[in-house]
Amino acid sequence: MSPITMSDSSHGTKVRVAAVQMASGPSVAANLEEAFRLIEEAASKQAKLVVLPEYFCLMGMKDTDKLAVRETPGEGRIQNFLSETAKRFGIWLVGGSVPLVSAIPDKIHNSCLVYDAHGQQVARYDKIHLFGLALGNENFAEERTIDAGNRIVAVESPFGRIGLSICYDLRFPELYRMMGKVDIILAPAAFTAITGKAHWETLIRARAIENQAYLIAPAQGGFHVNGRETNGDSMIVDPWGVILDRLPRGPGVVVAEVDRAYQTSVRASLPALEHRCLLPC
Repeated sequence: MSPITMSDSSHGTKVRVAAVQMASGPSVAANLEEAFRLIEEAASKQAKLVVLPEYFCLMGMKDTDKLAVRETPGEGRIQNFLSETAKRFGIWLVGGSVPLVSAIPDKIHNSCLVYDAHGQQVARYDKIHLFGLALGNENFAEERTIDAGNRIVAVESPFGRIGLSICYDLRFPELYRMMGKVDIILAPAAFTAITGKAHWETLIRARAIENQAYLIAPAQGGFHVNGRETNGDSMIVDPWGVILDRLPRGPGVVVAEVDRAYQTSVRASLPALEHRCLLPC
């Protein structure tokens, strides 16, 4: 799998970014209304890059509900919402995951979509690693309804090079190594309460530290109508592993500053990325 890179304009030194936390339900319309409110809040705090969580548009009553709202690439109310909202606020907006059609009729692609400040889609990443868990009352098997992606995606932005991932991908550090050097990593998620309490913060901080990158991790956080409980704890972490802001539970916005000059100093003082000896074959 080779990284896909898409270009944009020149880099700035500092920029405010935001992670949106939600507790989405089974109504797409209600979820989009809530997402808009939180995006507006983030924009009011001068965030120029705003990232929504996985499944922001739908947490259905059953796994197959997302099949009913899947969209064709470039069409549909969810994609129109993302495009129009990005343009309205003049921000880069990331739909943590959107259900898009797959060649397999009874499955979808769980796709992270990136829109620039003009409302143009500039990147798409289809979730590669599909979550499976059988632990007590927690049972998940995403492969039943999701068609896994097979392409690694990084996109050039005014804020630096951004690597895209979704939720369970966090457990596979080789994915991020295969992106090459990235400045910001996105990890929209819907971690379960059980796995989140055990591993969420550790995984987020580890991926930030080992890649010396800012990591933006917006999450589903709270109790959902379908009976599921998600971990929340949306956070933004800097290249040294410091948590700049976090939100333990419930809907809200986490905002922090990405400082490229600081990142450069971290990479210069501890050039771990240059010291790698084990490279991909």
